[in-house]
Amino acid sequence: MSRQYDYDLVAIGAGSGGLSVAQRAAQYGAKTAVIEAGKMGGTCVNVGCVPKKIMWFGAQLAYALRDARDYGFAVENRGFDWSALVHKREAYIASINNWYHTYLSDSNIDEITGHARFIDAHTLEANGKTLTAERIVVATGTRPVVPDIPGAGLGITSDGFFALDHQPQQVAIVGSGYIAVELAGLLNSLGSDVMMYLRKGHLLREFEAMLRESLMEMMLEDGIDIVPRTQVTEVRRNPDGKLQLVCDKGRLTGNIDELIWAIGREPDHSGLQPEAAGIHIDERGYIPVDDFQNTNIAHIHAIGDVTGRAPLTPVAIAAGRRLADRLYDNKPDRHLDYANIPTIVFSHPPIGTVGLTEDEARAGHGDSVKVYQTRFTAMYNALTAHDIKTAMKLVVVGSQEKVVGCHIIGPGADEMLQGFAVALKMGATKKDLDDTVALHPTSAEELVTMK
Repeated sequence: MSRQYDYDLVAIGAGSGGLSVAQRAAQYGAKTAVIEAGKMGGTCVNVGCVPKKIMWFGAQLAYALRDARDYGFAVENRGFDWSALVHKREAYIASINNWYHTYLSDSNIDEITGHARFIDAHTLEANGKTLTAERIVVATGTRPVVPDIPGAGLGITSDGFFALDHQPQQVAIVGSGYIAVELAGLLNSLGSDVMMYLRKGHLLREFEAMLRESLMEMMLEDGIDIVPRTQVTEVRRNPDGKLQLVCDKGRLTGNIDELIWAIGREPDHSGLQPEAAGIHIDERGYIPVDDFQNTNIAHIHAIGDVTGRAPLTPVAIAAGRRLADRLYDNKPDRHLDYANIPTIVFSHPPIGTVGLTEDEARAGHGDSVKVYQTRFTAMYNALTAHDIKTAMKLVVVGSQEKVVGCHIIGPGADEMLQGFAVALKMGATKKDLDDTVALHPTSAEELVTMK
């Protein structure tokens, strides 16, 4: 590796992608550095996956306390201390942040604090210092979008949600994607009154229809007020400090404690000056890459959400590690296959999905598509007053009935999907699933006994 430059590889952004590529490259002997202005771990660790899942666990416990009475336990929910959970959550996150600092030091990866900007295609400036690198990886991620309407700043985004030190009682959430769904579910289960505003008619528009329809039905049953085909056009603050929402249909909603914008995310490369390095930015602001994470500049790469491809933490990690394998471990064809990436939505109940939706399969394979599906009440919920339904769908194609899609909603969907994602990735057929002995009694067994 060349020592013409200060570093063999510099990752801009200490989120999942940047840390993974720097760590793997360092294992192969590369001199590496990571530049980060915020907390170590990026969005996922600090204002994404990790705190979200902890809050989701808390919400699940609220359901468990309610269900316990149906199993004969004389329990009573005497209240919930939001600040106590937040305190423990933040302590856990701080321990992860600190671990990263130690790990980077132990791995001989330089940690540079500050905002990076390109001087030229091999030169960066950060924290008042200039450094050069043979290869540079942009892994700066995305940030929440706030609409350009009067009073929009009175609301918060998902970042602001994780800064709340008290529980809002009346909450309005604008959005229909997985962030909106997850925040709505956990707030509702912890006792907040939740209203959702959807620009169109459905939740999770790009997901399998069975999943989004089942979820909407269950969220409505749980008491979440879902307002479809409506846009918030203005936000006002009342004299009492509460918020009032003005909608395009003339509807006014007042007495809102907290408004959460969950309308999407946008690439975050502000201040980076990618144009100084000649990096191409597409019309949406993302940095396009080829299958090998290459930008239009041969020695500059991009990974993770900033590329606009499969914005998931495990994707950024996998892409980063494979990039380092290719560059520093003599594996010229090593790259991430973006097909059949499994996804979990931590809604209530959770969703697990991998592969093609039924509509996508029919668009590509026509009449060769066949669908197997089931809907039932899991054994656990058969004893509870809170009747949560589980639904599953397998999408298969061709005479061999190759499985091209697996979609699950219900308790345990988040844990059971991983193994079926492996099977789908390996090209499993419906017969392969049928020939697998079922684990009984489980919900997962329905996927290998479905007729």
